[in-house]
Amino acid sequence: MVNRHSTNADADRTARTVVITGGSDGMGRALALERADRGDRVVAVGSSQAKGDLLIGDAAALGLDDRVEFVAADLSTVGSNQAVIEHVTARYGVIDALVLAANRQSPTRVETPDGIESTFALYYLSRYILSYGFMAALARSPTPVVVNVAGVGLTAGKIHWDDLQLRRRYRMVTAQLQAGRANDLLGVAVAEQHGAQVPYVLYHPGFTRSGGSALDQVNLLTRSLIKGLAAVAARPVERSIAPVHDFIDSPPAAPLTAVDRGRPVPLGLRTLNPGTAQHLTRATSQMLAADPTPDPREGDPR
Repeated sequence: MVNRHSTNADADRTARTVVITGGSDGMGRALALERADRGDRVVAVGSSQAKGDLLIGDAAALGLDDRVEFVAADLSTVGSNQAVIEHVTARYGVIDALVLAANRQSPTRVETPDGIESTFALYYLSRYILSYGFMAALARSPTPVVVNVAGVGLTAGKIHWDDLQLRRRYRMVTAQLQAGRANDLLGVAVAEQHGAQVPYVLYHPGFTRSGGSALDQVNLLTRSLIKGLAAVAARPVERSIAPVHDFIDSPPAAPLTAVDRGRPVPLGLRTLNPGTAQHLTRATSQMLAADPTPDPREGDPR
């Protein structure tokens, strides 16, 4: 639901350009409509054209359709991420905020057309490509910020260095936790290189009653159990996206900020280790280069 709270101060401020992945569903959708209501230009990226049409229709009903663009893209593929970067950069030139929220669970192992396990591709690799690919456009903004919506603060799960594609031991939870820990390290790596100019935020909203489609791929029993738990324990979407608004309106001064359900996360946490972040960056660069020659530096860094 959009809060019709615009003030004269909102009207007078310079409109921001905000790019949101997962922007036609759940938290991303709510954030897109509220940012547009505050006067910003919003680019919502999602995989479903039908959901994008619904987003634009709702924006039009609120008189906001001139502020919202929907871009249909399968962000689990490398080429689609690159196409989104090219399109948005050519059209807008400057990006003030990049919100990374696209994610999808898969109960069985699926490979993308690039030959990459789909959870790793969408939940982590897409965010890697977009974080670095939009950096020049973000750097042109006077108040830029990247907000990576994932699971910072959690320590469960690990990077399976000898099997990043989980060919031997795929489980849906294992894949989600690995990609979550990879996002933690992505924030560390990007902030170390670019954070002085473009602050990076790792944000864990907690269990949210978003009404999105993240559970569409799980079986009916699991979906019912999770929905039942959500009805009594999950946060309303408005509460979960409120901090994201704050990050966009007043980007942190620090290169890297980590927040878990309203609590600052110590940057010395083992899941935010700079050396491990550099190690993952090397492994990711090699993956994107499709270089079949093993890097002797790879393997478990511990």
